[in-house]
Amino acid sequence: MNYQKYMRQALTLATLAAARGEVPVGALLVWQDKVVAASANATEASADCLAHAEMLVLQKAQRSLNRRWLEDTTLFVTMEPCPMCAGAIVLCRVGQVVFGCPDSRWGACGSVFNVPENRQSNFRPRVIGGILEDECRTVLQDFFQSLRRS
Repeated sequence: MNYQKYMRQALTLATLAAARGEVPVGALLVWQDKVVAASANATEASADCLAHAEMLVLQKAQRSLNRRWLEDTTLFVTMEPCPMCAGAIVLCRVGQVVFGCPDSRWGACGSVFNVPENRQSNFRPRVIGGILEDECRTVLQDFFQSLRRS
C-alpha cells in the first residue's frame, strides 16, 4: 500500500478544512486499496465537538461497507488521533492507523496516551506514525499562526 499517496489525499482534505476555518485535519479510510470514506474536521461548521475527521470517516465507512468491524481497513489521518478518536478506532476494530504528525498535547496513539496498546482491550490496531510528518505539521502550524495574526 502506498502510504504517501493516501496521506497526500488526507493532506488535501486538511488544507480544504483550513480554508473553511476548521482545524486542518484530514482523514480517509482505505479498504482493498480504495478510499471508502474521506472527511476533514467539521467541528466549527457543525457546532459539534465530536465532528473530528476520524469520527466522521468511521461513521461514513461503516455505512458504506454496511458493517461495524473494520479490521481489514487502514485509516489515514494527518495528525495523531485524540483519545476520543483512538477509542472509536479500537471499538470499530480498524486494522491499521497511519498518521502524519504526532500531537504533543492530546495524541492517543503513542505520544501522550496509547489507547491502541491498552492491555485491557481485546483488539489492537497496528499504528504507524510519521508519514509525511513535516508536511502535516506545516499545515497545522500555518493555520494556527494565521489565527494568531488575525
